[in-house]
Amino acid sequence: MSSPSTDPIPVAIVGASGYSGEELVRLLLHHPSVNLAAVTSRQYSGQTVAQIFPKFASHPKSRTLRFTDPNPDTLARAARIVFLALPHGVAAEFAIPLLAAGCTVIDLSADFRLRSAATYAEFYNHEHPAPHLLAQAVYGLPELHRDQIRNATLVASAGCYPTSILLPTIPLIRAGLIKSTGIIADSLSGVSGAGRKAEVDYLFCECNESLRAYGVPKHRHLSEIEEQLTLAAGHPVTVQFTPHLVPVNRGIHTTLYLAPAEPFHNATEAAALADRISACYRDAYANEPFVRLLEGKALPDTKNVVGTNLVEIAWRLDPRTGRLLAFSAEDNILKGASGQAVQNMNVLCGFPETTGLQ
Repeated sequence: MSSPSTDPIPVAIVGASGYSGEELVRLLLHHPSVNLAAVTSRQYSGQTVAQIFPKFASHPKSRTLRFTDPNPDTLARAARIVFLALPHGVAAEFAIPLLAAGCTVIDLSADFRLRSAATYAEFYNHEHPAPHLLAQAVYGLPELHRDQIRNATLVASAGCYPTSILLPTIPLIRAGLIKSTGIIADSLSGVSGAGRKAEVDYLFCECNESLRAYGVPKHRHLSEIEEQLTLAAGHPVTVQFTPHLVPVNRGIHTTLYLAPAEPFHNATEAAALADRISACYRDAYANEPFVRLLEGKALPDTKNVVGTNLVEIAWRLDPRTGRLLAFSAEDNILKGASGQAVQNMNVLCGFPETTGLQ
C-alpha cells in the first residue's frame, strides 16, 4: 500500500502496554513517515504515554498522546494502519472489524500465521476466531515473503522463535543442500519472551540463576515453523524443537542440527560443500539490511543484536558427525516482534526498509 503523498501515515497500536507494544510505541514515535495517532490499553486508559513510559517523556507527543480503550470504529477513523500487539485469539476479534473498515492490519500475535484453521486449533487449543481471513493473510517475514507483503492488507508478523529458525534453514532447503528430515532446533530465549505478565514461573527468583526447557515436545511456534518449512520444501517437514528459558531480559539464540543432502567423506568434499553453503547464504542475504552473515571464527551472540532489528547467522560443518550446524541470534522483542512488524510496514508502504529501524 504505497502512500500517495508525503504526509505521515496515521497508525495505531492496540495493546500498547506490553513489551512488544512498548517497543512499537518507541519505534513509531520516532519513525519519520508515520504519525502515531492512537494507542490503546484498558489498564492505562486516560493516561499519557509519558506517564506510563517515562523513558519516552522527551518526545513531545508522549506528553499529549493518551491511552484509550480499544474501539475498532474509533481506531478505523484515526488510523490507516493498525498494529495488533495482543494475545492470540483476541487479535482476530479486532482484525475482523478493522479490515472491514478499510484498515491495513499488522498482527503480532499468532492468529493469522497459519494457513490451516485445523492446525491452529491443534496447537492453540481453541477454534480459530476468523478462519475466513487465513487465505488473505501474508506471513510477515520480509526476507522470505517481501513481494507478497507489498500488496497485503493483513500481515501476520512472524514469531520470534520461528524467525531465528527459518532464516538460517529455508535457503538451504530451497537450494537442496540439506535434508528436510531430522531437523533439530534448540533455542534459548530471554524472559521477556513470555510477555509482561505476573506469573510465578517468570518471577525474578524463579528465573535468575536458572535454565530450563519448556513447551516440550510441542511448543506453539512449532506449527508455523513446520508450515513454512513445508512450503519451502514442497512436502511435509517435521522438526524437533526445544525452547529454553534463560535468565536474561532479551535475546534468542538458536542452534540447528541439519543433515547435508549429500554426505561429505573427506576434506575435499567438505570444502566443496562449504563453498556451496557460503554461496547459498550470500545469494539469500548479502543484500538484506537486517541479516548479518558472520565470517571466520565469529559466532552469533545475543549481546551484538539486542536493541537492534538484526539477525546474526553463522554455520559450521562437523566432520566427526557429518552434520551441518547453523546458528542464529536476534532480539526477541525487535526482530522477533515489534521491529519486524515495523519492517513489514515499511515494505507494504514502500518506505526504505530500514526507515525508523537504524
